[in-house]
Amino acid sequence: MNGRPHGEDTSTTELLRFATAGSVDDGKSTLIGRLLHDAKSILADQLAHVKETSERRGDGELNLALLTDGLRAEREQGITIDVAYRSFQTDRRRFIIADCPGHEQYTRNMVTGASTADLSLVLVDARNGLVRQSRRHAAISALLRTPHLVVCVNKMDLVDYDEAIFDAIVADFKQWSAQLDGFREVTFIPISALKGDNVVDASTNMPWYTGEPLLHHLETVEISGDRNLDDWRFPVQWVVRPQNDERHHDYRGYSGTVAGGVLTPGEEVVVLPSGRTTRLAAIDTIDGPLDVAFPPQSVTLLLEDDLDVSRGDLIARPSDAPTVARELEAVVCWMADRPLQPGGRYAIKHTTRAARAVVDSIDWRLNVESLDREEAEGGLSLNEIGHVKLRLSAPLAFDSYERNRDTGSFILIDEATNDTVGAGMIVTP
Repeated sequence: MNGRPHGEDTSTTELLRFATAGSVDDGKSTLIGRLLHDAKSILADQLAHVKETSERRGDGELNLALLTDGLRAEREQGITIDVAYRSFQTDRRRFIIADCPGHEQYTRNMVTGASTADLSLVLVDARNGLVRQSRRHAAISALLRTPHLVVCVNKMDLVDYDEAIFDAIVADFKQWSAQLDGFREVTFIPISALKGDNVVDASTNMPWYTGEPLLHHLETVEISGDRNLDDWRFPVQWVVRPQNDERHHDYRGYSGTVAGGVLTPGEEVVVLPSGRTTRLAAIDTIDGPLDVAFPPQSVTLLLEDDLDVSRGDLIARPSDAPTVARELEAVVCWMADRPLQPGGRYAIKHTTRAARAVVDSIDWRLNVESLDREEAEGGLSLNEIGHVKLRLSAPLAFDSYERNRDTGSFILIDEATNDTVGAGMIVTP
């Protein structure tokens, strides 16, 4: 598919997750199709089917949007696909695309897709400029602390590749987004997904644009420094105690995914919420021991002392430990038809720990177009975002979302239906 020999190990190839969003008819499906096609990540039978369908429909040329139409049709039929995911690979990097719906009523789906993304890609139709959904998608990406934003001004071929139109959209976005806080960098690229201008190859139709094409930017954007490598964070997912192997009769390990910091044996650690301290004895993996571990590696930690550690505990360093509390403040995106109101009771899932939460108050609702804070009379309705205070049944060890996206996020669950009804980002009071 991309020139790699069959069976070649790609485990060391860096992965970039990015979310795509745009208003209806901004050309998002065509852009994804263009990336897959020009990066040679389409199977021969898929390409043949698209060609056949394009000819049968009388499209006149290869309709690359058809590559994602199947998943979109499933969504329209009511099948549970909140976000459509596509993956492809080049020689430089692996990619997972989260294709987010463009309609306002699917704001919760946009949150789902962008919550794990390293980069958000927002499409803007060059003919229409910034519209309500463009601002909404950019605001949500900033709220979710997505480190990198790419604003693709699409359909430049329909405005005669006019530099002035592109510049005006860039200026409009910069003026509106001046109050946004969350992006490490914002990049603007003029493209034509239909014609392929500046998607994979540089466009000869826009010599005034001196930046890189979209794919080159996706391949080279620096993401290794986006994770918090200063603060140790290790949520315990599983306690490993071999029962039927006499060789490891005394083995006790704690498995999970490193959520922050660079872990090295010998350092002092604290187990939260108990507060007991010891030292890290060793780091194990299925392939053998490690001298160092960092996000997002999955490892097993061995401690020098036999402490009471179980699933849901968090291992950190005493010098930069997270907050441990039974109260927290958060910005919540509400995902249920029944509104979120003060006094509401829910299960809360934070890293590997579960507890119960009561809504003490809803302080304000965010207008994601104007970025104004409004009164939240009546609570938060479906797809609305607001600031809440929660009281918990048990202490959680957490950071602000700005400090660590893993230990600063949680979900709220309706215990009666087991549905996920809210996604929260913890803020510093």
